[in-house]
Amino acid sequence: MSKVKKSLNVNGKNYAYFSIKEAKALGLGNVDKLPKSLKVLLENLLRNENGTSVTWGDIEALNKWADSQKSDHEIAYHPARVVMQDFTGVPAVVDLAAMRNAMNVLGGDAQKINPLVPVDLVIDHSVQVEHFGTKEAFEQNVELEYERNAERYNFLKWGQKAFNNFRVVPPGTGIIHQVNLEYLADVVWTNEKDGEVVAYPDTCVGTDSHTTMINGLAVLGWGVGGIEAEAAMLGQPVTMLIPEVVGFKLTGKLQEGMTATDLVLNVVESLRKHGVVGKFVEFFGPGMRDLSLADRATLANMAPEYGATCGFFPIDEKTIQYMKLSGRKEETVALVESYAKEQGLWAYENEADPVFTSVVELDLSTVTPCISGPKRPQDKIILDGADKKFTEEIFPKVFGYNPSDLHKEFNVEGKEFKMKHGNVVVAAITSCTNTSNPSVLVAAGLVAKKAVALGLQSKPWVKTSLAPGSKVVTDYLIESGLQEHLDTLGFNLVGYGCTTCIGNTGPLPAPISKSINENDILATSVLSGNRNFEGRISPDVKANFLASPPLVVAYAIAGNLNINVATDALAKDKNGNDVFLKDLWPSNKEIEEVVLKHITSDMYKARYSNVFDGDELWKKVKSPEGELYDWDEKSTYIANPTFFENIKDGTIDTYEVKDATILALLGDSVTTDHISPAGNITKDSPAGKWLMDRGVKQYDFNSYGSRRGNHHVMMRGTFANIRIKNELVPGVEGGYSKFLPTGEQMSIYDTAMKYKDAGTELVIIAGKEYGTGSSRDWAAKGTNLQGVKAVITESFERIHRSNLIGMGVLPLQFPDGVTRRTLGLTGSEKISIKSPDGTLSPKQNFEMTIAREDGTTESVTLDSRVDTLDELNYFRNGGILQYVLRNLNS
Repeated sequence: MSKVKKSLNVNGKNYAYFSIKEAKALGLGNVDKLPKSLKVLLENLLRNENGTSVTWGDIEALNKWADSQKSDHEIAYHPARVVMQDFTGVPAVVDLAAMRNAMNVLGGDAQKINPLVPVDLVIDHSVQVEHFGTKEAFEQNVELEYERNAERYNFLKWGQKAFNNFRVVPPGTGIIHQVNLEYLADVVWTNEKDGEVVAYPDTCVGTDSHTTMINGLAVLGWGVGGIEAEAAMLGQPVTMLIPEVVGFKLTGKLQEGMTATDLVLNVVESLRKHGVVGKFVEFFGPGMRDLSLADRATLANMAPEYGATCGFFPIDEKTIQYMKLSGRKEETVALVESYAKEQGLWAYENEADPVFTSVVELDLSTVTPCISGPKRPQDKIILDGADKKFTEEIFPKVFGYNPSDLHKEFNVEGKEFKMKHGNVVVAAITSCTNTSNPSVLVAAGLVAKKAVALGLQSKPWVKTSLAPGSKVVTDYLIESGLQEHLDTLGFNLVGYGCTTCIGNTGPLPAPISKSINENDILATSVLSGNRNFEGRISPDVKANFLASPPLVVAYAIAGNLNINVATDALAKDKNGNDVFLKDLWPSNKEIEEVVLKHITSDMYKARYSNVFDGDELWKKVKSPEGELYDWDEKSTYIANPTFFENIKDGTIDTYEVKDATILALLGDSVTTDHISPAGNITKDSPAGKWLMDRGVKQYDFNSYGSRRGNHHVMMRGTFANIRIKNELVPGVEGGYSKFLPTGEQMSIYDTAMKYKDAGTELVIIAGKEYGTGSSRDWAAKGTNLQGVKAVITESFERIHRSNLIGMGVLPLQFPDGVTRRTLGLTGSEKISIKSPDGTLSPKQNFEMTIAREDGTTESVTLDSRVDTLDELNYFRNGGILQYVLRNLNS
């Protein structure tokens, strides 16, 4: 019996819980000072204290955090549940199926490979915008989705039957984070154990970096790689250092006409400058209380873009209001309020501020309209002047075009209009970031309504689309009459999924694509998403901009970035008069009236009453039976991976790299999209050639993301992004390298395989912020399968560093002031790496010796980014899954 276990009675029902107040009485005198996000961690430790993986010393370390607001103490954190989307979920289930095979090889019990915590997989990443601008687009895209992904969906249905605690939300339901926000999350979780119901904070990890969105509902959650999520599913705790917590104080109130998108882009810019990688952010202050739950979710969603592990909002009246609106059970809502107040997790209006590691402050009244781009979410651009930014900086400097070419016109085959640089060829209302927020969706509908009344249209070269994060959005847009106006402008429903934001934009109309590529037009996209990295949105589009949904509609009407949409005329009305943005932009009152009148709790209850049933197409999906998956060697979607081939080998006690060649020499902000793209597979790429060799036609390539269940495709797709720049081949864009023995330029994959055949070890060397972006475990898996032994950078983003360790690849960091440039690296050098004393330990130093072509050598000391003892154990085993497998078998 735990010394802090108590009983809480809520409306006549008793719940066991682990009392933070009782812990304070036992000597934890600082608990009232802790940020509420750390109180969630504290409860997690109190509940899981067992004297081994979680000790009272861990609990005391969290209490001591309040003294210095930082700690180097490692803790074992047990999330309540795991959420996955299908791009990352399919390979996770593939790994679990492969682990069952490996357990058989070891002579163990395959049933030990079963989730021990609830797991929900939402299929939302597979629908592509092939059809758009018509009322039939949705049905056509869904039919194509099922046709292309039949193997994957068969496999997931097998997994749903073969594994315990595993549920699948079928295609066409919504985006994972919006479904989590609107339905899956309970805020306070319950579990029946030993005849009693235990209540504790709802927490989760997810195989998508934007799992952080759920922190807007006061559910502590963040993204992890698929391999780390698999370990959590199998009962392995998430090991972490007690994080620093940056307080973000909100004061004032947003001005009339400002959107949550404007706010979050300001926050992203501010926190990127402050530096919050690997830290928690917790929002507080009087301004927080005026933000709707949907606005909070928007801010929490983009934590990966501002670099934080999470952006947490505590429980208060807005949490309760949203739970009621979204149809949560009365019993659950009552428990959340009572539990939060009892545990010190409720945010009272005039309570004392917690202690934070540092504090950033924003007066909401200073927020102005903005967009961001053209390559990173943190690159905010003030809307009034975005045209000048495009013409004077982005066009000539970022992309290197001649300024005199800006106004050139180019023919489009079979069309009366002409193309120009800056033309918006994609305008997409997309992404959980914004489609979960009724205020900005209604605003987009009202802009469309006013535009249609004036006779305006989207420009003919714009590919328009609307992909809501849940069917509730469709309900209130139809109920309010706004969908018909969006349809008139081409923003018809195309699917319920991530679409453009993940790169599932689909092809542009052939004449437009041809004109862009033949004339090297700097085409642009505007989307209400959270990611605008190079090569992500469309292979035809170099410059991508994030904007609020109503601005997406405005840019579709304007048609070009070389227009100041804040002050210039967007178009002419049916009478020839100029129409400005101010003529279309709705007031806050107009938006509020629609929201209050047309969004009801019954909508949520109806849509989620049968959420796991799926449509008729899903019900027709057949799946195999059995404990072990029957792998089809001919499948180009699902294959038994090679990660466990050496599972009978022992663990390592030392690590050395000898005379390695540099496979890629890369710059700053290399994203996981650069390393492992999710979108288009080109026919001349190694992956495309492999598929064609197996009879797959280019039309049926689907995307890299959809083929993550097949390692043959994915290892060929590693470093295959069309915009990546490897300094071994200067001036060349795309996934190329040089095979040094012959000087031959070829794909990075082919180069890696030639070195593998020659027995040559490989390393990657890069700049700052390596691995920014999605929690994409294939960015680490592919690196491993290409034979890379170590990745050496100036800094890592959190999730990718963890994923590299989880795949047995050593992450190393240059000391401050040392870079590939200060060392004068060209890629022709041989690299050797070893620990000075031959042993392995967390955060140790490694000695790197650089052997140059002229016979000279140079040594530099590198910092190991294997930060914790648990991470070291994963690395010594060759990866986290090998570690878990061996432990389960023993």
